[in-house]
Parts: sequence; C-alpha cells; structure tokens
Amino acid sequence: MTYENIIFETEGKIALVTINRPQSLNALNAKTISELSAVLDEISTDSNIRVAIITGSGEKSFVAGADIKEFSDFGKEAAEQLARNGQNILFDKIENLNKPVIAAVNGFALGGGLELAMSCHIRYASDNARLGLPEVTLGLIPGYGGTQRLPKLVGKGLANELIFSAKMIPAQRAKEIGLVNEVFSQEDLVSKAKELAATIANNSPMAISKAIEAVNLSETERGFETEIKSFGELFEMDDKKEGVTAFMEKRKPVF
Repeated sequence: MTYENIIFETEGKIALVTINRPQSLNALNAKTISELSAVLDEISTDSNIRVAIITGSGEKSFVAGADIKEFSDFGKEAAEQLARNGQNILFDKIENLNKPVIAAVNGFALGGGLELAMSCHIRYASDNARLGLPEVTLGLIPGYGGTQRLPKLVGKGLANELIFSAKMIPAQRAKEIGLVNEVFSQEDLVSKAKELAATIANNSPMAISKAIEAVNLSETERGFETEIKSFGELFEMDDKKEGVTAFMEKRKPVF
C-alpha cells in the first residue's frame, strides 16, 4: 500500500513507521490517523514483523499535536465522534496490537503527539524532546486518551499537574517521572530503538502477544485471570516447546 503522510519500511523483523509531515511538525490530521491505522493492520498480519517503531520525520518534532484547523469549527457531536474514532482506529489499536510498538520521540510530542507516544508500549526520547498536553490552553481537554493513560504512567498527582498547567517538560524530566523509558541523543535515538526491537524480536512472539494483553489488563479485575489463562494456553503452543527444549539443550531458542 502507498502512503502519503507516512513512510513505512521494514528491516528484518522490525517495522519502522515515520510520520512525514515536516511542514506541519508532523501534526496528526485525519488522513495521517487513517494511514497509521492502515499500516498497523499491515504490521499486525505480517508474520515476518515482530516489533514496530513509530517516529517523526526531521529533528524538531515527533508529533506536535493534532491538526487544529481540521476541527476548529466542530460542534459537540462532531467533536465526540472525532475523539471516539481516533481512539478506535489508532490509539487503542496501538495499545492492543499483538506486537510491541516502540515510540521514538524525536522532538516535540504535544497533545495528540504525546497521546500517540503514550499509547505505545515503550517510549524512547531524544534529548531535545519536549512533552506536554496543552489542550486546556485551547479551552479543551486531551481527547485521545491523555487523561486516562498519563495517570497510569506517572501517577494522578503528576498527571494533574501536567494537564492543568499545560506545561512542556524536557526529556530528562519525562524519564524521571516514568513517562519515557530512556533518553538518547537525536543521532542515536532510532538506532537505540532498533537495538531494543531486535532484542524483543528474538523472543517468543506468541508469549509477547499474550504478555501485552495481560499487562494492558493489569489495573482491572480481569488482569490476574487473563495472566493465569494465558500462562496455561502457552503450555500447548510450539513456542513454549521450543523455548523449554532450547533451555534444556543449553542453546538459544529459535522462534
């Protein structure tokens, strides 16, 4: 499939998705959201791909937010549909994808950009990254999951501070509060994300898929039961047989 606003590349078992609207600091418009949703479907069904990385083009911005001019004149119903549709086709889809998604945050990650990063399973950031949810300065609140995912990552108090103040924080502060996993130079960011992706890609894809599901339910009543059932189900799958056999034979497993 050909995309207009994203670049989709594969390197072995790793997919690299680059949001490519540098003239708009990679802001998320409807077309970009639709294309990201479509590429996630490709990644999900391609058995050769084990891990995905999402980043932005250029050195200034991961995603500077949603494209405000697209919805500036919306009414209540249209705005609700915008938020619901974005959650359904992109943000929730990333979080619940059957393969890990790493955000390589290379610069500004504001509003919808930070919400995109937070929907990913792991976040690496460049040392020039700036992260924030500025929606209240527009008389709005985050609409793509920001009020739900941020408290889970950094705690309710810090989430309130960031959302209410609309302030941007630097990458190092984001690491300190658990919003990003690691911080690297701009030059090393994507290569470090690829290193992690390669490590993940060597592990059991079925086990990782089950782990994603269980972790996503960790704050619900279904979390423990999902873990228990998944643990049992994996015992009847080929990946478990290969992993245990390799361990007993003192060799690396081949999944």
